[in-house]
Order: sequence, then C-alpha cells, then structure tokens
Amino acid sequence: MKRLIINSDDYGRTPDISRGIREAHLRGVVTSTTCMMNIPTTTDDITVALTETPDLGLGVHLVLTMGGPISPLDLVASLVDENGNFFKYTPLLEHVSSLNMDEVKREWRAQIERFVQAAGRKPTHLDSHHHSSYFSPSLFRGMLELAVEYDCAIRYPFTEVSPEIEETNKQVPALMQEFDPRRPDRFFVDFYDEGATLEQLLSILDNVGEGTSEIMCHPGYVDKAFVEESVYNVQRERELKILTDPSTKEAIKSQGIDLITFADL
Repeated sequence: MKRLIINSDDYGRTPDISRGIREAHLRGVVTSTTCMMNIPTTTDDITVALTETPDLGLGVHLVLTMGGPISPLDLVASLVDENGNFFKYTPLLEHVSSLNMDEVKREWRAQIERFVQAAGRKPTHLDSHHHSSYFSPSLFRGMLELAVEYDCAIRYPFTEVSPEIEETNKQVPALMQEFDPRRPDRFFVDFYDEGATLEQLLSILDNVGEGTSEIMCHPGYVDKAFVEESVYNVQRERELKILTDPSTKEAIKSQGIDLITFADL
C-alpha cells in the first residue's frame, strides 16, 4: 500500500499563509499542516481551521529560529540574542553546543501547550521550523521525548540527509531503537523553491513507493509586507497553484496513492 502525507509547514506564519494552506487542503492535495505557536495570530487561525478544514491534520512546528519565545526570557536565556529574539538560522547553528536543553524543552513544551489550548486536542505530530530540532542529537532527543509525552508522531527527515543534520544522523539508529516514534518511512524535500514545479511534484509522486511517505510543502498567499520580510515569499503562491492543479490529484489517483495524515500512523 502507498500512503502519503502532504504536509504544509508554517501554518500561522501570517493569516494569508494560513488561508492559502486551508485552500490547498480544500481544493487540492494538502492533508496536514504544522502550526507556529509563537506567533500571536496562530491561535485564531487554528480556530478557523477547526471549522473550515476539520479533516486537515494539525501538528506543531517547533520554533527556535524565528520571532521570540513564549516563555519568559529569563527562563530561556540560552535560546535568545541580546534583543530577546530567537537566533536566526546560521547563528543558531553556531550556538547549538551552548543551548540549555532544559530551556529548549521548556519553550517547546510551551508551544505545544499553546496548541493544545487552542485546538482542544494534542498535535498529530511534531516537526520544526528550518529543521532546527534535528540540528544536534540533543535537540532531536528533546523532540522525541516530547513526542512520547504528547503521544504523537514526528517528521522523519533522515532519508535525505543534509549537512546540517549529518551529526544527528549518526545517532539516529540508537535513538530510533530507544524511542521508536511513529513516523513516515520516507521524506521528500525536493518540492521547494526552484524545485517547486508541477513537473517536479509529478516526478515525486511517480517515486512514492510502498509504505508511508511525506512530502513537505509551503503554500500560501503573501502580501507586499511579507515579500519584504521573507526570502521565501512568492514561491508560496506558486506552490499553492501546483498543489491545487487537477493533474496533481489525477496523478495521485492513477498511482494508487492513499492520502493520509500523521494521525493515521
């Protein structure tokens, strides 16, 4: 059996991005999304999703690289810069060894608890913004411990190893044996930026094999302010168009692929 989760990252990033993700589910093939809980408007976006898209899987997109923490700054001092904001992507990589894991788990738990309060249920799974929860074996262990605590699945990105998670990859066999989390068998990261084309998505669908796979995506609507703020901007509307293209649904049907969410694992 071929089972596929098509998960959109960044729910709550802006209300327009959230609206685009819901549309990608209602009119297209997105089955799941993960919520950025350190953004104040995300709780309102979750309320809308529970009404408009009740079948959309909702997980938590653990954040360490954008905005600020939910927790009081004095309780997560190792996670923030001099302005009280999370380190950006590259600075976080440079500070990984000095992160206090008790503080990381305190902040991540606060993000998960905010989701539970907004959604009235536990998340379907955990993943992370910029894959930061995989930057070190300690961070990955922290996420695994929280997945056990909240009895949910995780994203499993180790089928296509990037340099940022190479060190963590060495520890994966032991950690998988210890925790055995619910997770897909394969992770497709190719549908992104210049690779976010209809041809690329159809090629990925052609290569979905037996078992469970996850395709990561980032659809959404963007305005001028977001274009000026984020480097990944207009690409989101292109992704939305592709994910709602009738040929995408047809390819999934012709390949005999069952669309599921992390809750089905």
